[in-house]
Amino acid sequence: MIDFITLCDYFGTFAFAISGIRLASAKQFDWFGAYVVGVVTAVGGGTVRDILLNDIPFWMTQPSYLIVSGLALLFVIIFRKYVIKLNNTFFIFDAIGLGLFVIVGIVKTLEFGFPMWVAIVMGTITGSFGGMIRDILINEVPLVLRKDIYALACVFGGIAYWCCIQFDLPSALSQFISATIVFSIRILAIKYHISLPVLRGEE
Repeated sequence: MIDFITLCDYFGTFAFAISGIRLASAKQFDWFGAYVVGVVTAVGGGTVRDILLNDIPFWMTQPSYLIVSGLALLFVIIFRKYVIKLNNTFFIFDAIGLGLFVIVGIVKTLEFGFPMWVAIVMGTITGSFGGMIRDILINEVPLVLRKDIYALACVFGGIAYWCCIQFDLPSALSQFISATIVFSIRILAIKYHISLPVLRGEE
């Protein structure tokens, strides 16, 4: 039976792959190019995390992540008239993937015996680095480096997870609450244009 964190991993992979494929389609990539962007978006952050944890990158031992990314491409191809034309589609799927991957990164880091502050950092890397690599591939300024609240949403989600642990909440509930907070912060930041101050040089 698949546990909750594995479901988060697969749903996050699917959501992030769609967000990458969605942007690749806007850049007129072919199917293979779009698939590559989708895969990089889905596994990039987790790959960086695993390397830092001195572990074999997860997708190298479990090909299901590449298959899920392929299903995401198929989903976009079949429903392209709806997915590509909806301007909010990218942000929704990106926010879903962000929230789910933060949890996956935190849980795996804690399983390796690292303290919570390291887990929050690794959760942020898991959630944001795939999107960073995606944006570089499609020649865009990475979202995480812009004024949009992106990585900061991951940090807040990690702090929420730590708070849930302090109150001895069930693991699945803690993960759900944390992922929901990341998703909500990201969506609210987009909807109401909430951002950090821009660092300006001398004029």
